[in-house]
Amino acid sequence: MIDANLLIDPVPTGWEICTLAEVCDRVKDSYTPIEGGDTPYIGLEHLAQGFPAFVGRGSESDIKSSKTAFQIGDILFGKLRPYLRKGAQAGCDGISSTDILVFRAKDRCESAFLKYLVHADEFISHAKSTTSGVQHPRTSWPSLRDFKLSLPPLPEQKKIAHILSTVQRAIEAQERIIQITTELKKALMHKLFTEGLRNEPQKQTGIGPAPEGWEVVKLGALFEKQPQNGIYKHRREYGSGTQILRIDDFSNDGNVVTGAGNRVALARSEVKTYGLEAGDIVINRVNSLSHLGKTALIGAIGDEIVFESNMMRFSVNESQVLKEYVFKFLNSPLTKKQIIGTAKRAVAQSSINQSDVKSIIVPMPSLEEQGEIVAALDAIGAKITHSTDKAVVLRDLFRTLLHELMTAKTRVRKFEIQVSQAELKRC
Repeated sequence: MIDANLLIDPVPTGWEICTLAEVCDRVKDSYTPIEGGDTPYIGLEHLAQGFPAFVGRGSESDIKSSKTAFQIGDILFGKLRPYLRKGAQAGCDGISSTDILVFRAKDRCESAFLKYLVHADEFISHAKSTTSGVQHPRTSWPSLRDFKLSLPPLPEQKKIAHILSTVQRAIEAQERIIQITTELKKALMHKLFTEGLRNEPQKQTGIGPAPEGWEVVKLGALFEKQPQNGIYKHRREYGSGTQILRIDDFSNDGNVVTGAGNRVALARSEVKTYGLEAGDIVINRVNSLSHLGKTALIGAIGDEIVFESNMMRFSVNESQVLKEYVFKFLNSPLTKKQIIGTAKRAVAQSSINQSDVKSIIVPMPSLEEQGEIVAALDAIGAKITHSTDKAVVLRDLFRTLLHELMTAKTRVRKFEIQVSQAELKRC
């Protein structure tokens, strides 16, 4: 077992050495769900990973077996796979999964401080080292109760919690912006690809309304480079060699890809056959239905890149259509609907073939209007990227402050930290 702890040597003045059991109790109040009841229910899926927040909640009407009752202010910590860092402070009374430990702060501990304590690296390391079970590793209260820490006095606990909660609120604000802007982007995509920018009268097509002046063609009619499936290599051949593009290298909303995170050993003939070029479009052809059709546009690449067998690549004739326009349309809900309609379903995954891709119907404005549509979507995409980058910086700040404050490397009594919105915007 790793002897992970939060003991500080020398102990700062006013701090005290104690165990987790001395700062909180484990709540074991059992609750039997009532049929049709509406008491809030929290399962592991409702706890954010790596951050002290919730990502939704259920209701007691969704469950059958006995659960643990919690009160507002209690800390809910996921004991299954504790390395996922799932822990948050309850904002209401409710019931939780038995895979969640419920902690209630004692008088010597501020509940909001305890919320951040269970996210400290040292606490997570201790929890990981005390798990049992290979497939479903769990820690337990008897294993966690002896976790040792240096506890600051209550006034300092409150200041630490205030600082961290200020940064947390800033992160959550950015995530709300990202969510709202992403939904706006989806709505804008639908409007642009069905109405255009010229206020033209509408006509009905095979995929719904489109401006009267637009052509509606099958994607196969726009190809310059015909579709080609990627290369399969056994996992033992990964590690070094040529870059190989995988599905994890780009998001569901699509990316302009210039590099890949994995490498594989290939012969020169294989690199020549499967090598990607700037302007290629790569589409996911085998995956779960939610990821099927993920599309990337290959940008300016410095090193050679090939692509895996669960993808397909092609390029378009830019005298007819802008590659950026096709790329964005393929990542739109209109294309997703077409892909779902033609996908071959299986138990674990679905697939599309080259014929399916060639049959995707594409609404075609003039090249000029295509460019304007691309620019409009790029503008809103830039806003999402900007907020995402800010959220990443703020999360890094949060983790740094969490470590510095919990280990007394930074002391709140030595300076007044005013984390104003203006300051956070500069992050």
